[in-house]
Amino acid sequence: MIAIFDYGAGNLRSVQNTLDEIGAAYELVRDAKGLERAPKIILPGVGHFGQMLRALDEMDVRNALVSRIKAGVPFLGICLGLQGLFDSSEEAPDQAGLSIFPGTVKRFDNSARVPHMGWNELDLVRPSKLLAGLPARPHVYFAHSYYVPVVEQAAATCTYSTPYTAVLESGNVFGVQCHPEKSGPLGLAIVRNFVNL
Repeated sequence: MIAIFDYGAGNLRSVQNTLDEIGAAYELVRDAKGLERAPKIILPGVGHFGQMLRALDEMDVRNALVSRIKAGVPFLGICLGLQGLFDSSEEAPDQAGLSIFPGTVKRFDNSARVPHMGWNELDLVRPSKLLAGLPARPHVYFAHSYYVPVVEQAAATCTYSTPYTAVLESGNVFGVQCHPEKSGPLGLAIVRNFVNL
């Protein structure tokens, strides 16, 4: 059973549809108790870094989410759900992230059209559990204005004016900057790989 944490993210329904399509059992959880019983957690994300982290704090789930991640529960952060794993973001400089990893989420510079929206390819940096069985340079769908710089936990990068972390894998922690729920069969394969971990 996968727990999708529901803090009001705009892509919640499409994540549910993706899990329905691959036949994965899930439940929506909205509190710390739901997280504490979850064998796997997905944190979807569309919107604003500060808004998401404030919502987690208002729901009093920050500590439960961090402790479950640190306890080894498989976790998948999608788009903003990936960005929230870091210390902070230029989108909301005064808002603390979850600090699972050090670093600051950056805004694309003025040389890029923002948001980065549409299909782009992933460049595999090292073997990836999430991308197992996918083509060497899969094209997936993106919609974001902020990015995680290339970090040591990056399993794949994407280049849009600058290379950035597009897929993150570190032990039980996984994150994708793309939207697998909008990426067709390849997106389904990514989510299936997480489900089958």
